[in-house]
Amino acid sequence: MSRIRTGTDCGKTHHHCLVLNAEGDVLLSRRVANDEPELLRLLGDVLELAGESPVTWALDMTGGEPALLIALLVSHGQELVYIPGIAVNRATDSYRGAGKTDARDARVIADQARMRRDLEPIRPSDEATIELRLLTDRRIDLVADRTRTINRLRSLLTSMFPALERAIDLGGTTGPLTLLSGYQTPAAICRAGTRRLTTWLANRKVRNPEALAAKAVEAADRQHTAVAGERAIAKMVHALAQEVSALNEKINATDKLIEGRFREHELAEVILSIPGVGPTLGAEFLAGIGGSMDAFPTADRLASFAGVAPVPRDSGQVSGNLHRPQRYHRRLQRVFYTSALISIRSDPNSRRFYDRKRAEGKRHIQAVLALARRRVNVFWALIRDRRCYTITPPVPQAA
Repeated sequence: MSRIRTGTDCGKTHHHCLVLNAEGDVLLSRRVANDEPELLRLLGDVLELAGESPVTWALDMTGGEPALLIALLVSHGQELVYIPGIAVNRATDSYRGAGKTDARDARVIADQARMRRDLEPIRPSDEATIELRLLTDRRIDLVADRTRTINRLRSLLTSMFPALERAIDLGGTTGPLTLLSGYQTPAAICRAGTRRLTTWLANRKVRNPEALAAKAVEAADRQHTAVAGERAIAKMVHALAQEVSALNEKINATDKLIEGRFREHELAEVILSIPGVGPTLGAEFLAGIGGSMDAFPTADRLASFAGVAPVPRDSGQVSGNLHRPQRYHRRLQRVFYTSALISIRSDPNSRRFYDRKRAEGKRHIQAVLALARRRVNVFWALIRDRRCYTITPPVPQAA
């Protein structure tokens, strides 16, 4: 019984589906609206064409725009595989024709699914994993917005009051933001003075207000010249400081939601036992693997997916040339790298491994990446066995 393949070029309002038989002949090519009745009609027509033959649906996206299509296919027991967009673009060059259309991309997707046997299956995520993915995505967006706003705030403050920009840390505690919400110019800080400024900061629950007030007044004493446009810049600094404070509150609220949802997951206790992993990194890890290790039968598979396993790039007489893979899950790599970096300070086993790699001549980043690769094995084994991490005492050397 020959299998037929359906390639789907996913879009926001419409998808284009093209069906190929085992010989590569086109059985159906249709542009369908991203609407449930239209998608169900397409599913019925494809199954009618297939008859008793099994059907494989190949998509170039695993979520977002085709989420409704994926949900319908999963609910009807269809087999789904994923072809990355970069693989589709590279494969397109080997097909005839120079034009780019949705129908052509759908045919490439279907034909690649017909020929390749190494495509990743699309597995439906549970409700908890979907929520964690949405929350972590939201947090990443908020952090990016905060970074852009802080950079703009620093730029404006440097153009008006460079001594104060050097003296305070806008990315650390909330005290400097509180200060800028009330006082922006050297003249205003000088008029307030250390004592009055300390009282003003203390009334707003700023930690260590004396030190912050002293830094601000010292910076103000170093500048007695007002720059052009100072009044407008001061207003913008005031507004941006309030924006950063509001973003901090949103990030804190999102962190609480992430932690609450993460701790409800069955793997939370195991993941939190690993040094260097907190609720946020743990949530990103679960979102990255889809909530379970079903897609990763070995630790090597997980390491490759996370981009912490180097791949050879040999050519001619050059061999043993290892590089970072071009295709990997960047957020999952961040989880392993960041947790490895933190574990160096909190886990003696990780510290010993890091020191050994440094003694071998590896640079700091290389040693941390090597530790991240080793920790993939730890993650994978602990989750497989459903057991928590324990620090193994060093074995005493024989005399």
